[in-house]
Amino acid sequence: MKAHIIAVGSELLIGDVINSNAAWISRQLANLGVDVHYHVTVGDNPARIHGVMALAIEQSDLLIFTGGLGPTEDDLTIVTIADYFKTPLVSDPESERAIQGYFIARGMPMSATNLKQAKKPDGAITVTNPIGTAPGIAWDVSDKTGKTTCLLTFPGVPKELYAMWPQGAEFIRQKQREAQESAEVLVSRYLHFFGIGESKLGEMLADLMTAANPTVAPYVGHAEVKIRIAAKAPSEEQALGMIEPVKAEILNRCGDYYYGDDDATLEQCVAKLLTVKGYSLAVAESCTGGLISSRLTDVPGSSAFTFINMTTYGNLEKTQYLGVRPETLTTFGAVSPEVAAGMARGIREKTGHTIGVSVTGIAGPDGGSEEKPVGLAYVGIAGPEPGALFVKKVLVNSRYSRPDIKHWFSQYVLSFLLQALRGNLETEYPALAGQTVSPGL
Repeated sequence: MKAHIIAVGSELLIGDVINSNAAWISRQLANLGVDVHYHVTVGDNPARIHGVMALAIEQSDLLIFTGGLGPTEDDLTIVTIADYFKTPLVSDPESERAIQGYFIARGMPMSATNLKQAKKPDGAITVTNPIGTAPGIAWDVSDKTGKTTCLLTFPGVPKELYAMWPQGAEFIRQKQREAQESAEVLVSRYLHFFGIGESKLGEMLADLMTAANPTVAPYVGHAEVKIRIAAKAPSEEQALGMIEPVKAEILNRCGDYYYGDDDATLEQCVAKLLTVKGYSLAVAESCTGGLISSRLTDVPGSSAFTFINMTTYGNLEKTQYLGVRPETLTTFGAVSPEVAAGMARGIREKTGHTIGVSVTGIAGPDGGSEEKPVGLAYVGIAGPEPGALFVKKVLVNSRYSRPDIKHWFSQYVLSFLLQALRGNLETEYPALAGQTVSPGL
């Protein structure tokens, strides 16, 4: 089965609303073994919607519409679909009662135009909306197109789409059974990498990227690179069995840059390892302004490893609260490996926690110089053992926005911390640690 996803709404075309529904529906269809061939966005215009439908019917078996199911005059999806197939609209009594009940339950007056949402093409099945007023339809129109064609409509509001999807999925399964399709599922796994570019990662995996099943493809994320491994098989278990050896080979080649799978974040991976090791953490931030602390405390259960973090933006505060020597700041400047080392050691010693982490840098857009440009930062990680001090230099593209540079800095801090916890990090400034090679955490 081949699918066309059609998003209806002029607000999508002018950029007022981002169409996240298409990506979500594509993932759900992959789980059903349905191939998505096209994503289309069309404005609230009957002639254009008809044009999109004509092309979709020619190219696909399944048309899925989102948006245009509201009560106002510019909500045209249902009436336009009915008009395309020259089919009259009829009112669905169950939908009428559900819409009226929605307003009664909330003590709100109902406009007469709301009952427009209860109308459907004669012969279509209602897809009920458990949390909103706009039902959808499921309709087999094969008799009208002369080929296998089914369509589904959903509201554009994501939470309503999600709530209604199980009914749509069951309709699709029924059509697959009727067609006696040997359904295959498409299962994808995403591996997350940081500290390596997309082109270099692609070069290291070039031979794997030519395979047909599973497929391997790189994607640039927000300050990271993702590798997607996708396998088609009769069952999810079989697909996962095909993915695992490919994943193992990728990690054999690029494991130094890998941090987690699928929805995993760097902060989650750090949190898991801190918890497993029973370590506590204290963070001293300057240029990131609390972003690292925020990311770590976004992780449920973070109270198991984080207790006190500081944003010491000024030099006086670095001295007063972290014990950084004034002469260190005067001699080397706030953005220096020496100050990063002092901040990490200071917060660890003053708080008594297992690990102290620091970052000091220039997030821009001003404040840089030829010697210390915007995008420069130093990261410090201090452990409990003598000499367990890691200091790393970071350079981020100075043309990025200030928020993006701060995010990149936080990525580096969490990545270095994860590597240190795994025993894979070496300091760039061994003299600051008092020995040639720093021990692991």
